[in-house]
Amino acid sequence: MKTGILFDLDGTLLNTLEDLLDATNYALDICGYPPRTLSELRRFVGNGAENQIRRSLPQGAAPEEVQRVLAVYKPYYTAHCQVKTRPYDGIPQALALLQKKYPVAIVSNKPDGAVKALCAGMFPGVYALGEVPGCPRKPAPDMIFQALAAIGAERGVYVGDSEVDVVTANNAGLPCVSVLWGFRDREDMEAAGALHFCRTPAQLPDCVEAVLAANP
Repeated sequence: MKTGILFDLDGTLLNTLEDLLDATNYALDICGYPPRTLSELRRFVGNGAENQIRRSLPQGAAPEEVQRVLAVYKPYYTAHCQVKTRPYDGIPQALALLQKKYPVAIVSNKPDGAVKALCAGMFPGVYALGEVPGCPRKPAPDMIFQALAAIGAERGVYVGDSEVDVVTANNAGLPCVSVLWGFRDREDMEAAGALHFCRTPAQLPDCVEAVLAANP
């Protein structure tokens, strides 16, 4: 049975927060709303662009306002998603080690155009899937199943930095490695049922191997 390693993107492989903040605040400003801070946005990301914008707007904003701001945000972010974004230190080396043994894929709730633009530049050749019409986003398991099929794997491990990733892995029937350098605190992930944690990118290959050994 072929094993694949699947990764979340934002907060797991890439530190995207500043570009996300800049694009969000650009859209908010264009549409007449006050800006958000980095610490606020850290709590807003993870459930797709629409939810990110909804949380960034004043409470109770009308659905049509969410869509109006989102329509400004999406093209701006896709065009500016690689300004400040960088892989976390040690991630390229950890990925290279894992790729020697396993097919890998990236599954993200951010818009598919931005995901593919980022991954083409940062992780060339790695299968990457973002939010697309007709495929429910995480924590639904559909994107996970699509990625596993694309890389020819029947089982795997999902690596992420949030409670959304923990629930996604559980819904897909996969063990999850929860990383501690991302956008959420350990307590958030433990509350969602996280069992396996990784402190640094350098430890990631060993953490993945340990989880695979514990889940044959």
